[in-house]
Amino acid sequence: MRGIVIGGTHSGCGKTTVTLGVLAALKARGIRVQSFKAGPDYIDTGLHGVITGRPSRNLDLWMCGESYVKECLETYSFDADFVVVEGVMGLFDGDFSTASLAAELGLPVALVIDGYGMAETSAAFARGFKEHAAEKGVAIKGIIFNRVASPEHFRRLAAATPQIPVWGYLPRDLEFEIPHRHLGLAVAEENPMKAGQIDRLGEVVERFIDLDALLESEVTADFGRIEQPGVESLQERDSCCIAVAYDRAFNFYYEDNLDLLKRAGAEIVRFSPLTDRAIPDGADALYIGGGYPEVHAAELSRNRAMRKAVKDWAMAGRPIYAECGGLMYLSEGIYDFEGDFHEMAGIFPFKTRMKSGRSRLGYRRVAFIEDCIIGRKGETARGHEFHYSEIVDEGAAPGFLKVYSVENASGEPAASGGEGFICLNTLASYIHLHFGSNPRIAEVFIENARKRGR
Repeated sequence: MRGIVIGGTHSGCGKTTVTLGVLAALKARGIRVQSFKAGPDYIDTGLHGVITGRPSRNLDLWMCGESYVKECLETYSFDADFVVVEGVMGLFDGDFSTASLAAELGLPVALVIDGYGMAETSAAFARGFKEHAAEKGVAIKGIIFNRVASPEHFRRLAAATPQIPVWGYLPRDLEFEIPHRHLGLAVAEENPMKAGQIDRLGEVVERFIDLDALLESEVTADFGRIEQPGVESLQERDSCCIAVAYDRAFNFYYEDNLDLLKRAGAEIVRFSPLTDRAIPDGADALYIGGGYPEVHAAELSRNRAMRKAVKDWAMAGRPIYAECGGLMYLSEGIYDFEGDFHEMAGIFPFKTRMKSGRSRLGYRRVAFIEDCIIGRKGETARGHEFHYSEIVDEGAAPGFLKVYSVENASGEPAASGGEGFICLNTLASYIHLHFGSNPRIAEVFIENARKRGR
């Protein structure tokens, strides 16, 4: 297997731009490339997929563990010519850093350094990162500079860093930028990258970065024998259909979650709470993930037919699993950033409100304290939480059942206290669970969909 981790000195140094450009250039060469994202982010994976035409996956050691991550890499790369893993934050940041992932998978690293505002100082970055990487068991194979002003600027940067091969640079006047929002980049479903932009970015990478050197990067880890993926024939099972909310408002999903549901026997169909008027025929359960419902709150609110259909579904005791933006949609309504209120499905007797600052961010370990539609009492799962909204008027529902006991990554009780709100067979939480952290989630969800969805 050949592949590379594109890591960086810090957040904002240009990892995503370099990664997208490399993906575009490799695809233009006719190379089949499988992309991954280190850590829990699901926005970058969507952008990868726009370019490669195949789903990008998350590789997260804390949420899913070493065995699952290795299997995920091997499984979804089996028909690819090259693997690209986009790092997260600075290369060594966090207990489960990009560097630790690279070391675990035996992947070499291309280090992105923002060249803006420096020249010979790059020597300190190169020397320090090389020595520290060696101590961590990571091999930095090449450097790619970002935001370089001119060929002379690049010559000075490269001349100062003989410790590591310099593979090239991206010019400062690249004129490639993806719009940002409070949670990160604009999502793939909003088409933030035009076809012409992607092509030009790939052409720039082909011109200024030594792709041949990058393509020589070999994965050194031995993964042993991994069973290749295969979706069991639904004809041999009692079929089950899970309708997944997927549009401009709801698109934060771990691709593995959907695949684990398929492998456990589910058919996945998509629907849009923005534009559809009814839940798809034949659905046995709903899965409403996160996204930007606050941005599209007025449009979601105007779709009264869908709001009523979802509430009727829940009140009939049919299963709904919702995360973050999905929770907001199932509340009485959303106060947007301007303080305007938009009525939502009204399944839970509380509202949500956008804040100017972040509400919560971090890994979460969930223990089910009661049986619910995705787990049994005593089982655990892991996920991630990142949102700018908060629940208001939760006290309006005294005794409201919560089925999650939540800890942060350090094992301390999370600030939110209890989580996992229940109304009949609807479960909603701010936490995005990765089903790979406990494959029983997919099985139990499907069991409940078959039992309660008809």
